[in-house]
Amino acid sequence: MKLLVTSALAAASCLVLAGCGGSSTPAAAPSNAQGQTVVKLMVGGANKQIYLPAKLTERLGYFKEQGLDVQLSDEPAGVDAETAMLAGQVDGVVGFYDHTIDLQGKRKAAESVVQLLQVPGEVVLCRTDVADQIHSPADWKGRNLGVTGLGSSTNFLTKYLAVRNGLQAADVHSVAVEAGNTFIAAMQHKSIDCGMTTEPTISALLNTGQAKVLIDMRTAAGASQALGGVYPASALYMQTSYVDAHKDVVQKLANAFVKTMKFIARSSADQITDKMPPEYYTGVGRAAYVKALSDEKGIYTPDGIMPEGGPQTVLNVLSAFDPNVKGHNVDLAKTFTTEFALQANKNAG
Repeated sequence: MKLLVTSALAAASCLVLAGCGGSSTPAAAPSNAQGQTVVKLMVGGANKQIYLPAKLTERLGYFKEQGLDVQLSDEPAGVDAETAMLAGQVDGVVGFYDHTIDLQGKRKAAESVVQLLQVPGEVVLCRTDVADQIHSPADWKGRNLGVTGLGSSTNFLTKYLAVRNGLQAADVHSVAVEAGNTFIAAMQHKSIDCGMTTEPTISALLNTGQAKVLIDMRTAAGASQALGGVYPASALYMQTSYVDAHKDVVQKLANAFVKTMKFIARSSADQITDKMPPEYYTGVGRAAYVKALSDEKGIYTPDGIMPEGGPQTVLNVLSAFDPNVKGHNVDLAKTFTTEFALQANKNAG
């Protein structure tokens, strides 16, 4: 009987450790009926130009070229996409890099594996009827500020701009209004005084005269003036546990995204727009969409590699107000990797 019990315990230990020697083999990524590796990615607002590379990569066929069945889903607020990733509903997120730093403060490990934007591409707009009363974030006290979602990157940046201009984060009231039609409606109904958004929502409001620009972070100069340095934004980020377990899959994703970034760098805004779904620019019109994209093409990285010094700027911003980061020791080296993007550039030749 003693021998049977001992054998049973040993067998149970082997099951727990996924192999008698204590080593475990990560489960293979799932495949579809055609043998393509299935990867689920959530985008924090697929029709925003700041997240354009995700849909563009799909439309160009670069995911399939790598043997991947990438299933894109859309979530207007990046913070909700992050939550879906942590819950295991998706494998990765196309969202702002700053979430990986915030997550480390919460003792959760995630990292940017391909950097898509080198600046935020965000603009702070104020309603035309109050624009002459608001000359800088210092005038935001008691105001309602539109953000995509509470805990989103637009919320992070809005709070930082308030603090950097002499206010307390609590002096402004963040209102979750997402983007597109809901953001525009919030302006029209005067639910918000100012708000942070991206193209094509920016053009829709400016072209109708409903809003004016207060802060423009669509260029490196504008981002540096507002935030104190280049602020790397949209990225493909994933939990470190997934990256470590599926390096081959992550490399294929990087190969596809880097090829897209090179396509963007060499193509005109008109050529890029030709590849996008028409419904992405129905509200603003194709001509306005093309012009907006042409004006802000510099927001994209040309190679998917993290801009030098960028992570430190992001850490500085979050350390000013984010309780998950302020006063914490953050290891920036664990919040991003250039391993896959560098190899993808070599693969591209």
